Amino acid sequence: MKQIAQNYKTGEISLLDVPVPATMSGGVLVRTEHSLISMGTESMKVRESKMSLIGKGRARPEHVQKVLQSVTQQGALATYKKVMNRLDSYTPLGYSLCGVVAEVGPGIDDFVVGQRVACGGDQFAHHAQFNWVPKNLCAAVPDGVRSEHAAFTTVGSIAMQGFRQAQPGLGETACIIGLGLLGQLLVQICRSAGLNVFGIDPSDERCKLALETGATACSSTDTASFETMMAKLMGMTGGHGADIVFLAVGGQTNQPVEQAVQVARDRARVVDLGKVKLDLPWGPYFEKELDVRFSRSYGPGRYDPTYEVQGVDYPIGYVRWTENRNMQCFLDLLDKKLIDLDPLVSHVLPFDDAISVYEQIGQGNYPGLGIVFEYPKENGVKNGHLERRMGSIAKSATATNGATAPSTGQATGQVRLGVIGCGNYATTMILPHLKDRSDVSLVEVATATALSSANAQKRFGFERVSTDYKGLLQDDGIDAVMIMTRHNSHAAMVCDALRAGKTVFVEKPLAVNEEQLQSILETIEETGNRRLMVGFNRRFSKLLVELKAAWGPHAGPHVLRYTANPGQLEKGSWYGQTGSEGARFVGEGCHFVDVASWWLGCEPTEVLAARTTDDPDNMIATLLYPNGSMAEIAYMTKGDPRYPKETIEIFGDGKVGKLNNFKNTELWSNGKRTRKRNVAGVDKGQSDEVEAFIAAVKSGGEMPIDLPSIVSTTACTFAALRSASSRKAEPVDV
Repeated sequence: MKQIAQNYKTGEISLLDVPVPATMSGGVLVRTEHSLISMGTESMKVRESKMSLIGKGRARPEHVQKVLQSVTQQGALATYKKVMNRLDSYTPLGYSLCGVVAEVGPGIDDFVVGQRVACGGDQFAHHAQFNWVPKNLCAAVPDGVRSEHAAFTTVGSIAMQGFRQAQPGLGETACIIGLGLLGQLLVQICRSAGLNVFGIDPSDERCKLALETGATACSSTDTASFETMMAKLMGMTGGHGADIVFLAVGGQTNQPVEQAVQVARDRARVVDLGKVKLDLPWGPYFEKELDVRFSRSYGPGRYDPTYEVQGVDYPIGYVRWTENRNMQCFLDLLDKKLIDLDPLVSHVLPFDDAISVYEQIGQGNYPGLGIVFEYPKENGVKNGHLERRMGSIAKSATATNGATAPSTGQATGQVRLGVIGCGNYATTMILPHLKDRSDVSLVEVATATALSSANAQKRFGFERVSTDYKGLLQDDGIDAVMIMTRHNSHAAMVCDALRAGKTVFVEKPLAVNEEQLQSILETIEETGNRRLMVGFNRRFSKLLVELKAAWGPHAGPHVLRYTANPGQLEKGSWYGQTGSEGARFVGEGCHFVDVASWWLGCEPTEVLAARTTDDPDNMIATLLYPNGSMAEIAYMTKGDPRYPKETIEIFGDGKVGKLNNFKNTELWSNGKRTRKRNVAGVDKGQSDEVEAFIAAVKSGGEMPIDLPSIVSTTACTFAALRSASSRKAEPVDV
């Protein structure tokens, strides 16, 4: 299929051939018929992409703070790679479309194949021939609504939410500052609700359009025009002014805020819908006691992954108008002809001409407000099937009953590698160590979204791209598989890969609960395939390996203290979806358990853990070992984010060892201190971890971490959670 994408680093816009997205549970695959270009939002992204790095930083100051924090914890080099990876990659455009349901994911009974739906969301409703969209971001399109009009639904729901935030009353007067697409939709929504509407915009054409669709009077920014409009406004309101002022505009000028106070009555409501400068003049706003409100995008549910991605609705008795119900309401207004979009649709253009369309927009050759792409129906389908694997596909292996022998790279001397999942960690910390190796062939990358696979192919040269990981596993031209997806998917993919006879590397954690771990153990027993490695990279860090070697043999029990300072998660982070992705201690604490067991030379038998009452992730776990040693893992989520993320201290045999955030070490022995420092900055062992895995695949020899250790580490994290709940020591059950 084809999809429009932008390189945020260079500003280049491309029309890419990419695989059709996977159909996942909780949503539907939609074949796009029409999608709307947002002249405000998308033009802003295009402008920002052409700025220098300093300009991009000024445009997004909130991101600069995150970069500075990352430098402190991860080091300058790792942070630079992370930032460049995000910038120099394809990013999607578009967030409002109408299409037809092509496939229905598991757990969906709201929609059926062939049904027309309007879709929203800048993570889902892209300018692409197919999109997977969660159910709460889809709304059924009535038969009487044309597809090119339904494509406006997302922007319409933004206008609906702004309208609701104003809490308008019948017969009130509204003034809309900014008569772009959002402002024009507000004009019609207000008129359909019985409000008197005035408008302000620098463009005479937009003022004229608003008058044609129901506004009482409009003003451009020149003094005479504004005074004429003000006279009508005051005449209609008895000299009081507007009850509601909508700021449907963006930019760095403070003029809209200053105009708002001029047109507003005493104690009026001012509602901000755009990204506008808000330097409120205190005196005038104080004197009128204006009520300034914000409208958050499409409505309640926006930016909440539980609502948007997991599909958990808000009860209508408590939240009458969610973002999905706003979408439905807008479509209902279209169906009842209370909103007329014909005057707003300036162009309907072929999607195949998308690149030239964006070029023309940049040159100002499409001055209209509503530009809609129209999509062909045939692309994305090959031999009657949706095309989810692109490239030269090797002969597929016959479906097995679980007895397939593990494959290695011994026959060719080259490891033929398939990769499942290709997020930021994979592309910055793992794949760069594989890119230029002559003994590794990057055969296929499979991701849930099309652009992720396209980015991976662009950066690392994969022969094929796919959104079908099971097709990758059935390919007998692949020896080993690296799984780097979200946590909850690891166990099932590991089982599938082991059954397919692959050597498997999976990022931590191996499993997020006991049931998943048990399923993996049963699969290993069933297939006899034990060729499994988990990405416990820290034990491979050169600094830590050298510190352990310098320490020498253990003469007695040791005490190891591992302090982690991961900090608070960003709002909406998938890492915090503990119901589906597992607890943070399971997802990250397994690293620290692995290091402790590796250093102490045995596996823990018992765990005693406790956590604070305000945050279940803020916890300390004490691990007891059969040789008398113990390890304390302090996983602290409430610390200063600029403080180093990880510190390890070891006590025993009359010695003290310390590792400071994988930057340097100290060894105290016989009253002397020996220091070592990594000149390259933070090194958490990913390069050596990858080297060890590839060597094991090539030779067919033992895996770098033995299976009992991997299983014990995983089980230990579950025991820690049980202990934190029970407030007593829990055994590490394997």
